[in-house]
Order: sequence, then C-alpha cells, then structure tokens
Amino acid sequence: MTLPIGRQLAAGLMAGVAAVVVGSSWQLVSRHGVTTSLGPLDMVMMRYGVPALLLSPLYFKAGFIPPTASIKTLLIMVLGGGLPFGLLVLAGAQWAPAAHIGLALAGGVPLFTALGAWLLRGEKLDGWRLLGLGFIASGMLVFGLSAFGDSSGTWRGDLLFVAAAALWAAYSLYFRLSGMTPLQGAAFVNGCSTIILLPILAMTGVPKLVSAPWGDVVFQFVGQGIVAGVLGVVTYTATIARLGAVAASLTLAVIPVVTAAGAAWWLREAVTATTMIAMALVIPGVGLASGALALWAKRTT
Repeated sequence: MTLPIGRQLAAGLMAGVAAVVVGSSWQLVSRHGVTTSLGPLDMVMMRYGVPALLLSPLYFKAGFIPPTASIKTLLIMVLGGGLPFGLLVLAGAQWAPAAHIGLALAGGVPLFTALGAWLLRGEKLDGWRLLGLGFIASGMLVFGLSAFGDSSGTWRGDLLFVAAAALWAAYSLYFRLSGMTPLQGAAFVNGCSTIILLPILAMTGVPKLVSAPWGDVVFQFVGQGIVAGVLGVVTYTATIARLGAVAASLTLAVIPVVTAAGAAWWLREAVTATTMIAMALVIPGVGLASGALALWAKRTT
C-alpha cells in the first residue's frame, strides 16, 4: 500500500528516529554489558541466537537463499555482518568507551564502503562525496592519533572498532549481490552465526552467563537479541522504504552524537575534546559522502 506523501514522510522520519535509537542503544548496552557482569561470548550468543530463533520461519521458506548468490557472497555476508563483526565490537567495548564505537562505525563504514566500491566495481566519486570522504578521513585520523596517545589502552578497542567497520562495509557491498531481502539477510546471517558459535561455546562454556545476575541477562537478552537483532533491521529497512537509501544512510551521522550523550548521562563516560573534534569532522563528512547534498542540488535545479 502506498501512503500519501505527507504520511510517508512522517512514517519515514519516525522509522529513522527509531533506527538511530536502536543503533545507539546497542552500542550503549554493549559497553555496559562487557564492563559489568558479562563477556563478549555471552553477549554474541544473545545477539545472534535470539534473532536466529525469532526469524527461523524464514529458513523454511522456498527459495530462501537465491540461486544467484555465490558462496563467496554468502561467506562475506556472514563474516561482515555476523559473528566476527559482533565479536570485534563487543571485545573492543571492553577497552574503549561507547562514544568511540559510534564514531568508529559511523566514520569507518562509509569510508571503507566507498573504497570497496571503487576497488571492486570501479565506482567513481563526485566532488561532494569525495569532499565528504576527506572530512571522514580527517576525523578518523584525529580519532586515531588521540587513541594511540592514550596511556589507558583504549587504542586496542578503537582498532577493533575500525576492523568491525571494514567488515560491515564488506557486508553492505556483498549484500547487494545476494538477491535477499533485508529480513532474509538477517535470518541467514544470524542463523549461520549461531551455528558457528555453538562449537565455540561447547569448548569454552558460558560461565559468566550462568553466574551473572538475572537482571543483567534479561537486559542483554532484550537489548542484544530483540532490539539490535530484530528491530534494528526492521527500522532501518522501513527508513529506506519510506525515505530512500540516501536519507537512511544519514542516520549514521546522528548515531555518534546520541551514543556520546547517552554514554555521558547513563555510563558516566567523559566525552573528550578530541572526540568532539573528530565528530565535528566525521558527521558532516557522512552527510556529504552519502550523496544527499548532490541529490538535493539536482532536485532544486
């Protein structure tokens, strides 16, 4: 059903706000979890196992994996959007504050995606997008130099966040080749990640999950499995459907600000001046790199 333009815009904006809240919430909940009573393995079990179970009806649908999807594409989707990505973020959250997660992913994903599109498909970048990527690269450089100058060891977490951003960029590039819908992609990635995780858990066990306070377990079950694992896909997909992919990509620019504010308020984490400078470069860079300005210029001419 096609909504009237006004209602479609309102629905898209609501979905976009929800996508920002979900993205920031996952980063905050992840940082909280690994710095209190749970470890990365405990949390990835909920992050991928819960949505795998909830989306399991899709596994039995005829033609679930499109015949056009190659083994390489499917493998990169699981590596980039599944268990390795989640483990990198959650492991990094043990060392670096939540604001760094938002900044590294918001800046790294569009930067690596543009680089990958150029290397793999020869995709050209126009002036505005190239300028945006320059802003992002500058912000990431400021971010990186400050991290390596920090004696507390946050650089270890920051490196893992940047690596996770590279994996998610690979997922984004190859998801387009899979022929799957977003929900199908989520079901496939979560299901495969859970299957890979099972033998790891069989060898290592989940002692923290067993001994942790039940309140922490329930909190992460909801935050990791339902909010991030399912609602994240639904809200972002709805934003794309109502506003388009360009506008939806701008949610990446908002998430670091919301995460930093949430970290300062809830987790009592200080947001450094260097982080704010990096954000001041990355956020407009994401807007320019998304192509939103070029699209707006075309529509007004």
